[in-house]
Amino acid sequence: MSSPTTTRRTPLVALLAADGVSRAGNAITTVAIPLIALDIGGTPLAAAAAGVAATLPLVVGGLIGGVVVDRLGFRRASIAADAASGLTVLAVPLLASLDALPLWALLVLVFLSNLLDAPGSSARFSQLPELAELAGVDLPRAAAAQATVSRTAMMLGAALAGLLIATVGAAPAMIVNGIAFAVAIVLTIAFVPRMALATHDHEREETGGWRGITAGIRFVWRTPLIRAVVLLVVVTNAVDIAGITVLKPVYAETLGHGGAELGIMIACMSGGALVGAALYGIIGDRLPRHGLFVVLFLLCGVPPYLTMALAPPFPVVAVVLVLSGLAAGPLNPLIDSALFTLVPPDIRARVIGAITAGVTAAMPLGSLLAGIGIDALGLTTTLVLASATYLTAILSLGFGRRWKGF
Repeated sequence: MSSPTTTRRTPLVALLAADGVSRAGNAITTVAIPLIALDIGGTPLAAAAAGVAATLPLVVGGLIGGVVVDRLGFRRASIAADAASGLTVLAVPLLASLDALPLWALLVLVFLSNLLDAPGSSARFSQLPELAELAGVDLPRAAAAQATVSRTAMMLGAALAGLLIATVGAAPAMIVNGIAFAVAIVLTIAFVPRMALATHDHEREETGGWRGITAGIRFVWRTPLIRAVVLLVVVTNAVDIAGITVLKPVYAETLGHGGAELGIMIACMSGGALVGAALYGIIGDRLPRHGLFVVLFLLCGVPPYLTMALAPPFPVVAVVLVLSGLAAGPLNPLIDSALFTLVPPDIRARVIGAITAGVTAAMPLGSLLAGIGIDALGLTTTLVLASATYLTAILSLGFGRRWKGF
């Protein structure tokens, strides 16, 4: 017979499991889609087009999807979004098996899948405070658990993608993502209850029309702490995506082994981040939050690019990346637990959507500027500029009265 404590924690565990399964499936898609696009188009431009089709919906879905989530309710919206995304994902291997998947159709399906997936992810994430309270778990620890599950799922999903693609091919591997969405739906229906949310009078008037859509954006802009977080992450995300898509691959290529070191670099950073998120779940809020936030941001962003620019032996770079990942792991839980205390529940999905749209909007620009910088200035100078940009962003945006209450 289940104890009351176990029963109260089941919804939170189910939510984290559903989120983890969904993210593992999405990791498979992230690996498989560029390969499918290359196979269809036969050119790197096809893979680039698939990348645009995958990232652009995150901005659109973040802004518009939040309104739908807030109106439908978190639980219902997550189920509907997962069902729609699953059907869209399964259309890829089905059409491929019928030789009826031109590049334009693939791009449309990728766009729709990510457009629908963004609200589903937002809806699951938005349920975290209430389910953590129901389980008797501190919000920072719940946020750390979510980050740990997320990072673990993405690592396992990427590894499974490699195995599936090697054995059955890229398009059939997408079936597993469809199954993952189905598992997430079952977990949500069976174990995640509908939670009643508190409403705020000043927000009830902003549920319809243009003001309803922009309520999240306006809340972010008029809340100094959230505005500071978003501005900081916009800049640092642009640098990070430049590192992932351009700077680190080019650096790995210069080592003379066909870029084989890139996989080791990603594994070092990801493994460190996983451990860091787990450690924060144990430590919680025992350290000053703002001071810890600034130090971790400095350690995760500045040393990797500066170390690569100095060109030490590769094992030194690998160790720095592990330590950088260790510092990066607690950052999302720190930010998330602070945001949840400030955002009214009835517009939570819209605010999270606005934040997601904002922090992802500069990512394509970061990759573009990194490519232009390497072409014009060389890799070393561009790496130094990336490190300097990170440092400048933290020093200029990470302090002041706006961080009171973080």
